[in-house]
Amino acid sequence: MLEPMQTPLDYLYRWENLDPHGCYLRQPCNGEWHEYTWREVADTARRVASALQSLGVKKGGRVAILSKNCAEWIIADLAIMMAGAISVPLFPMQSKESMLHVLEHSEASVLFLGKLDNLPEVINDLSDSITTIGFNYDGVEAQLKWDDVVKKYSPIMEPCRPELESIFTIVYTSGTTGYPKGVQHSYRAISFVSSNNVKETNLNQNDRFLSFLPLAHVAERVLVEFSSIYAGCTVSFVESLDTFANDIKHIKPTVFGAVPRIWVKLQMKVLEKIPQETLINILRVPILGWFVKRKIRRELGLEKVKDFISGAAPLPESVMIFFRRLGINIQELYGMTENLAYGTFNKKEDIRFGTVGTNRLGGEMKISDEGEILFRSPAIMKGYYLDKEKTYEVIDHLDFYHTGDAGEICEDGFLKITGRIKDTFKTSKGEFITPTIIEEMLSENTSIEQVCVVGLGMPQPMALVVLSESARSMPKDELSNDLFSTYQKVNEGLKSHETINSLIVVKDEWVPGDYFMTPTLKIKRNELFENYRHILDRNSEVRGVVWE
Repeated sequence: MLEPMQTPLDYLYRWENLDPHGCYLRQPCNGEWHEYTWREVADTARRVASALQSLGVKKGGRVAILSKNCAEWIIADLAIMMAGAISVPLFPMQSKESMLHVLEHSEASVLFLGKLDNLPEVINDLSDSITTIGFNYDGVEAQLKWDDVVKKYSPIMEPCRPELESIFTIVYTSGTTGYPKGVQHSYRAISFVSSNNVKETNLNQNDRFLSFLPLAHVAERVLVEFSSIYAGCTVSFVESLDTFANDIKHIKPTVFGAVPRIWVKLQMKVLEKIPQETLINILRVPILGWFVKRKIRRELGLEKVKDFISGAAPLPESVMIFFRRLGINIQELYGMTENLAYGTFNKKEDIRFGTVGTNRLGGEMKISDEGEILFRSPAIMKGYYLDKEKTYEVIDHLDFYHTGDAGEICEDGFLKITGRIKDTFKTSKGEFITPTIIEEMLSENTSIEQVCVVGLGMPQPMALVVLSESARSMPKDELSNDLFSTYQKVNEGLKSHETINSLIVVKDEWVPGDYFMTPTLKIKRNELFENYRHILDRNSEVRGVVWE
């Protein structure tokens, strides 16, 4: 039975006492699985907390974490809490400039370094005031080693018992415009969100999480790290992209959350083996269809999943329909860093396509006179760190957070997002365009993996698209015809001023953390527009499919 308003540390101590030998974290390393019990996790966290205090970290001091997901990431996070400090997670894909800004702005004095594809350049430019502690992975170079710290220091005698109103983390936004802003969240907020997540999804000790989306993002941290602590679940990690498919089959998670890009890739994996039309025909045959659905879910490692969750960006309805045919009912949720990803949720007993679900427990939602989505709940941030002006811009006098997204609430309470208020642009004809609507329509074609509609000051909107991996192997003529068919179909459903002139197929993929996409998978529309401006200008009057 969950107790209201208890911190993550309270629940860690609870499981340490109730189930000391129960497995909490499972970490693969060189093909071998290492398991950490609740007692081991708590003991290690206490030792690391003792080390932090010996390094001069005071109550309220900032400690950063830069690593891919791993057991040590969560243990370090717990240790920071025990030391009374504030965690500052960094995205492994973040640019050097952005990382240095976050470390300087937050005044972090210690940096945990862990699993990374490459040791980032930022390490060479760190301030002398920052001490680095390296997790036990190949290629990690740091002033102190995790194993040495754990062996050297005794468990902290009096771990911090944080007050609910105190700050536990500063999560920096992905920075689609300008430098990232530091979002401050309290223990009250994480207690409120975690308790309600457990209630809404009926989590218990028998559930298993797979953690592979960045823990630096609030969604993974809340839905996996903290939900697991509050419910007593097991969390397993993947070793690498190469082992992902085998790791998920081994883990057999009961809760699986992914971003749209992952769902599309899983869809492509299925269609590589069975063409869609053939699959649909097979699924119409009762016994055979049941057998094939079960086999596909098993091949994907998803046969034990009870909750399939998607967030971060809109998921095309065609993808949701595809998976529903396989018995996989994807629940879209909607939230942002500023409200700990706690906004709306499609509950599995009532999933509405085209919406992001209904209001969450204990929260309020409304649409402003300007059509903007507003939220109010204990999950809302305490404000942007050292930036009261920006805080007042997004949190009004009634404590409603202004999301910047446009939307409408249906009669039955389901929220439909209609676009990003700042994404709306005006063509040279003086007509306003909402690009996200057109992007969703184009995304129905599985040959298109990424899409960005631009056209500020141009005669008509234009679409930049990145092909899916399977589409790249198709004959060019066949692919061109497929894309042109989609182009025509989409334009037929648009008003004349909204129709796209050129659909431009670009060569390079936009990846998280590069110049065109944030670590949280948000496309940087303005940067894409400027980068491809020469191609857009050259083809502004061309109708149809254009290849870069």
